[in-house]
Amino acid sequence: MIESPNNLTELSKPLVNYQEEREMPSQNHSLIQARLGGLFNLDDRFNAATELTLDVSHRDLTPFKIKATQELEPDIAVYYASDFDVIDPTVDNDVLKVSQMPLLVIEVLSPTQGTAEIFAKFRAYFALGIKSCWLVDPTLRIITVCSNPNDLNIYKLADGEVVDNLLDIRLPLSKIFAKKTVIKAAVKSV
Repeated sequence: MIESPNNLTELSKPLVNYQEEREMPSQNHSLIQARLGGLFNLDDRFNAATELTLDVSHRDLTPFKIKATQELEPDIAVYYASDFDVIDPTVDNDVLKVSQMPLLVIEVLSPTQGTAEIFAKFRAYFALGIKSCWLVDPTLRIITVCSNPNDLNIYKLADGEVVDNLLDIRLPLSKIFAKKTVIKAAVKSV
């Protein structure tokens, strides 16, 4: 269960250097992030963006005890395709900080992160109006789907698929976690 923040007095420190403050993704982190983004982008209902900067300057995030004060950068932000797509360069300029919040954010756990840090971000995401948050743990091969701060569902590789009932999403866990060489070998033996 995710608890609401209490009267937290620790203030977020401003980002000094992006590379110093940023969690350094691992090989598994990068591959799983790319696979998830690809699966969402194959579904015509959605567009997924990786490392998208969300402008949260309009909201005080200090009660959530996270480092961010002006922007958040989820590993993956998922939007309905009709609401979020490539900008026509002949009409508009590209956007560096997006003010429109996604439907879903996905955070992939890296070896240097803890789950408490990510669940603190999830509380902030829900306060910003994001409908669903996923925590992906590459080491344990599990995905925790949170449709609100108190509703958690955990899916492991043996479950076959991850399900987000709120957003009507079903993704095969083997496409996210399994080694491609294992998948190819299984297909050849059939």
